Amino acid sequence: MKSFFRMTYPYILWIALFVVAPMIMILLYAFTKDGGNRTLIFRFTLDNFIRFFQDPTFTKVLLTSLRIALITTVFCILIGYPAALIIANLPERLQTLMVLLLTLPMWINMLLKTYAWRGILNDFTLNSEIKVFIGMVYDFLPYMIIQIHTAIAKMDRDLLTAAYDLGANRWKTFLKVTLPLSVPGIISGITLVFLPAVSSFVIPKLLGGGDYVLIGNLIETFFISTGDWNFGSAISLVMALIIIASMWVTRKLDRNAQTE
Repeated sequence: MKSFFRMTYPYILWIALFVVAPMIMILLYAFTKDGGNRTLIFRFTLDNFIRFFQDPTFTKVLLTSLRIALITTVFCILIGYPAALIIANLPERLQTLMVLLLTLPMWINMLLKTYAWRGILNDFTLNSEIKVFIGMVYDFLPYMIIQIHTAIAKMDRDLLTAAYDLGANRWKTFLKVTLPLSVPGIISGITLVFLPAVSSFVIPKLLGGGDYVLIGNLIETFFISTGDWNFGSAISLVMALIIIASMWVTRKLDRNAQTE
C-alpha cells in the first residue's frame, strides 16, 4: 500500500505546481492592488470585484457569455440526442464505426478547426454571434453525443421489450423508458459543453471578427494586453465560482436522476 501511495507523488507534485499554485496566485492578485512595476500592495481589498460588478459593460459581457453557453448547450442537446439515439440503435459494429468517425475531428486542434471555420464562414453574410454559435456547436457537439450514446447503449433492452408487451407504442416507450434512463448522459453532456463554452475565448476571438467579446476574451485582455493582473484575476475568480456552481448543480441533478 505504501509503495502504491508513493507512485502518486509525481501527480501530487504536478497538481501542486500547475493547479494549486496558480489558484493561490489568482487569489492573491484578485484581493490585492497593483503597486506598479509588477509589485503588489499586500492589503485586502474588494475594489477589483466592485469594479467588475458596478461597471455595466463587464456584467453585460458575463451575461452574454452565460447566454451563449446556454444556447450552445441547448442546440447540442437538440442535435446530439437524436444523433446519439440513431447511433445506439445501429448494429454494434456500425456503432463502433460511427463513434470513431465522431471522435476523429476531436483529434484535431481546436485552433485549427476554428481557423477552418473562419475561412468557410467568411463567404457567408452572417453576423458575428451566429458565427460564434456555429463554431461552438461544432466543437462541443461530439461531447454531448458521446455521453448520451453511452447512456443509451448501456440501457437494458429488455425494458423496451417489456414496455412494448404492456401495450406502449414507440413514443410512449421513449418518454417512459429511454428518455429517463438517458438523463445521466444528458447531464454529463451538459457539463462537458456548458463549462468550456462559457469560458471559451478562441472561438469568439477568431469567428467574432474581433468585435464579439466574451468573458474569456475579457480575461485574456487584462492579463496580456493591459497587464492589469489584479482585475484579470478577479474576473477569473468570478468565472471559477460560476463554473464550480454549475458543476455542483449538474452533479446534484445527476445524483437525483440516478436515485429515481
